[in-house]
Amino acid sequence: MTGLSFIFLILAIVLVWGGLVASAIFLARRPEVGSYPSGGTDDHREDAGIIEHDT
Repeated sequence: MTGLSFIFLILAIVLVWGGLVASAIFLARRPEVGSYPSGGTDDHREDAGIIEHDT
């Protein structure tokens, strides 16, 4: 393994695993959506029960 390929390997590992760790930290700090983007509305889907079908 050449030096250049080893640098790119380390860079790729830091990029992938760093992104995973940063995402986990972000979701731990802000698990709920604070506000929806314009045009988006909260339709209260979680208030409705589970759809049951007669089989």
